[in-house]
This record gives sequence, structure tokens and C-alpha cells, in this order.
Amino acid sequence: MTKQDLFAAGEHGYHTYRIPSLLVTREGTVLAFCEARRNGAGDAGDIDIVLRRSADHGATWGPWTRIADDGANTIGNPCAVQDRETGTIWLLLCRNAEDGHEKDILAGTKSRDVLVMRSDDDGLTWTAPRDITADVKRPGWTWYATGPCHAAQLRSGRLIVPCNHAVLDPETGTSGPYTAHVIYSDDHGGTWRIGGIVGAYTNECALAELPDGTVYLNMRSYHGRNRRAVSRSLDGGLTWSPIELDEALVEPVCQGSVIEDGRGGLLFANPASEKRERLTVRASADGGRSWTVQRVLHEGPAAYSDLAVAKDGSILCLYECGEERPYERMTLARYVDGR
Repeated sequence: MTKQDLFAAGEHGYHTYRIPSLLVTREGTVLAFCEARRNGAGDAGDIDIVLRRSADHGATWGPWTRIADDGANTIGNPCAVQDRETGTIWLLLCRNAEDGHEKDILAGTKSRDVLVMRSDDDGLTWTAPRDITADVKRPGWTWYATGPCHAAQLRSGRLIVPCNHAVLDPETGTSGPYTAHVIYSDDHGGTWRIGGIVGAYTNECALAELPDGTVYLNMRSYHGRNRRAVSRSLDGGLTWSPIELDEALVEPVCQGSVIEDGRGGLLFANPASEKRERLTVRASADGGRSWTVQRVLHEGPAAYSDLAVAKDGSILCLYECGEERPYERMTLARYVDGR
């Protein structure tokens, strides 16, 4: 296993880098996206989207590039997917309009918009963000987030994006619990629609399609058990099974990532602890019914991550970590799956 730091706090005039997202394109290029937070580590403020590219399966990396910047506002939650047929890469994002903080958005006094960008040249250049809020966000929804991590294309051709939201209660003036949902496109990214809403007390979800066509969804949980929440869909994300808590997947209430491993199984990464530490990759050969520890990537402070399988078969995990706090740098681990 090799490790290298792709983004480090303080570089290029940014205080902190957070929220990793990986995509392996059909050309084999590896794209590593994240948020670049200019003035602090917080979730709101002057936050941009930056990208690095690798043409050799993640072994070496090109220069840092800023691809989305809305001045003092927040552009965040990168969530990428490529259409196999057209080659177009779609990058879903969210924007805190008027520099709204999460508490203001949840209270309904500020808005959070949903954006999409596209690249038709393997991630070299990108269109300006297009606002799709009216298509994918219902009236009364306050908080909204895409991903974070990557989206997916199902065998049917459907592009499906894990998301979450909160709903404003008009009587109390407060927002209800975070709730996971998905959005999708059946016309190669031309239009986007709201798919199935999963269940309350969940957010920051990740998904993968299993060999039998089931869509597996793994979610951050607010059920008070420090366990990941799981749901499944048999109709491409239009409806979801009741939420279950996976006793094998301990979490500190934090983001996690999941991907189909290229051989019909699943890989899952998160801080496998009740604190943000011990970034661990687990493997499942039975659709997430059971898990074995595959690699502990970082024993110390760690938080968000994303997984990808490179064209040469190596496993890639981009994750937040550090010695004193989880957000000192973003490291890419690259290893061969020895199963």
C-alpha cells in the first residue's frame, strides 16, 4: 500500500481542505475533488471546489485546479458521476446562497441551492454551474446536500445521486430531522428528478448497485446507536426498504463511503470508532449482510472519505486525517485487493 497527501491545510491560500470525492473515468483517469475552505475550517463561508487529476491510476497527480468559485459564498458537497454512453461527467454541488450558515438555512431564513456542472473532455474543462434547485428540491425543504462522495450509473443507464434534506415545520418555524433521499436522471443528465425518500434521522449517504440490481444505500445515522443506517431499493431508487442499523459498522456520526468492488462485492470506508479516528476499509461479499476488515488506513484522527476502483484494479481511498485533528490533510491510499 502506498500513501500520498493530495491536499494539505494552508496550501494555495486555503485554510482547510475537506469533503473528498473520487471518480475513475472510462478513460482510466482518476479525478479527486474536494472543498477548499479559504478562511477557516467551518462548513460555511468562502468555499470553492478544487480538482486534481491522475493519468496513471492514482500513482502520480497533476496540479491543483479550482473549478468552481462563487466569491464569498459556499460551493460544496461535490458528487461526481460519468455517463458510460456519452462520456459526459456530471458534478452535482450545493451552494449556500448569501453566505448562509447551516443554522440559518435550517431556520428557513437562508437558502441552499442545488447545482450541476459538466465536463466532456475527461475533466480537463468544466461548464459554469447550472441551477437545478426547482427540479430536485421541494417547497418547504430547507437544508439540502448532495453526497458527499460519488454518485453512480445503474445498469439501466440511470444516473443516481445520494442526497439529504430537512423540512421546515411551518407551525414551529424549525426544521425537522435530516432525511436521506436520491435524485436521478434518465436522459443522460439533461433533466433531474427527485427519487425515493428513505427515512428520517439519516443523511450523508452513499450508494452502489449490487449484481442482482439492488441499490444498496449506506447512511450516516442520528438514531443514537453509533451504527450506520442501511436501506435497499429494488426499483432503481424510486422506493426504499425500512431503515436498518448495521451492528458491524460502528460510526461516530460521520460520513462514510461505499463502492462496488468490481467483482460483485462491496467496499465500505469510515472512521470505525465512536470518535473520528481509525479510518478503516471493510469488504462484503454478500451485499452488505456481513463485513470483514480489509485495511486500517489511519489509526489517528480521521473523518470523511471516498472510495474508487482504478482501471488497473487497485483500490483508492481519499480520506481526511491528521495527527492532532482529522482535517490537517487529505491523503490518498492506494493498494491491491488481495482477496
